[in-house]
Amino acid sequence: MDDDLSETLEKCFKILDENVDFLENLEMDLEDDKEDELVPDMKLHHLLDMTQDVSESSKIKRAEFNLVRRQAEESL
Repeated sequence: MDDDLSETLEKCFKILDENVDFLENLEMDLEDDKEDELVPDMKLHHLLDMTQDVSESSKIKRAEFNLVRRQAEESL
C-alpha cells in the first residue's frame, strides 16, 4: 500500500514539474488581463472586435488546458 502511495506521489510530482511553466504563464496571462481598460468613447465595432478577441483567447486557453490535462492522464 505504501508503494502505491509513493508511486502516485512520484507521478503527481512529475506532472507538476512538467506543467510548472504552463501554470506560470497562465498566472502571468491572468495578471495581464487585469490591466485591460475600456476606453470611454469606444465605438460599437471596437467593442465587437474586443469581444471576439476575448472569445478566441478564451478558446485557446481552454484548448491548452485540455491538452495538458490529456497529456497528464496519458502519462499516468
